[in-house]
Amino acid sequence: MSDHTPVIQIKGLHKAYGSLEVLKGVDVTAPRGHVISLIGSSGSGKSTLLRCCNLLEDSQQGEIEFKGEPVRWKGGGHARRPADPKQVLRIRTNLSMVFQQFNLWAHMTILQNVMEAPLTVLGRDRAEVEKAARGYLQKVGIGDKCDVYPAQLSGGQQQRAAIARALCMEPEALLFDEPTSALDPELEQEVVKVIKDLAVEGRTMIIVTHDMKLAHDVSDHVVFLHQGLIEEEGPPETLFGAPKSTRLRGFLSATHAA
Repeated sequence: MSDHTPVIQIKGLHKAYGSLEVLKGVDVTAPRGHVISLIGSSGSGKSTLLRCCNLLEDSQQGEIEFKGEPVRWKGGGHARRPADPKQVLRIRTNLSMVFQQFNLWAHMTILQNVMEAPLTVLGRDRAEVEKAARGYLQKVGIGDKCDVYPAQLSGGQQQRAAIARALCMEPEALLFDEPTSALDPELEQEVVKVIKDLAVEGRTMIIVTHDMKLAHDVSDHVVFLHQGLIEEEGPPETLFGAPKSTRLRGFLSATHAA
């Protein structure tokens, strides 16, 4: 793979639940080191697109390429599935996802939560993984919380632990699905700071967010989805500063008013 090959490339993606079409032919490219933000109203298809990208959802049509390697499919339409489970596992372990709800294991300490996947999925050396996990918890600002359980942390701290867990997989890209929407405003800022720091480091990220300031500040490219189609996309300065589409203008004025 050359440095110019995108980490993730989605072409003409269609996804339906029964007769409800959620994605109607969407193209998204995430070049190495770029941050792509997906914005749009609830139900526009943002989270579904992210889940299809990570192969948590099956799409019916279109291509998904990871570092230039196309996902191999079998069957068609609603019967279409990835053809190679090993390929799916390899792609998933390289695309770490951070969910809206933190999805931490309640019976494990924060350190154990962060170490679990590299140990069980990647089979890495325990001492090596523990050192990395402690380093990532330090990086997100909760290095002193290694031995506590999720229930003892605030929502912002739990989400930062979830980000440390994603980083400990050493992924090629991070996928964030509304990472701050379950948080109170003051806790949201803790998580926003971590995401901004990751963007400065040049990590490849796709972020589904309702936070327009975050999208504006960290993105190289912003995609506005409306009813399963890309209504407008471009650099944040253009999209937020001089939106062309009436729908995007309406969406931005509604989010500012909220």
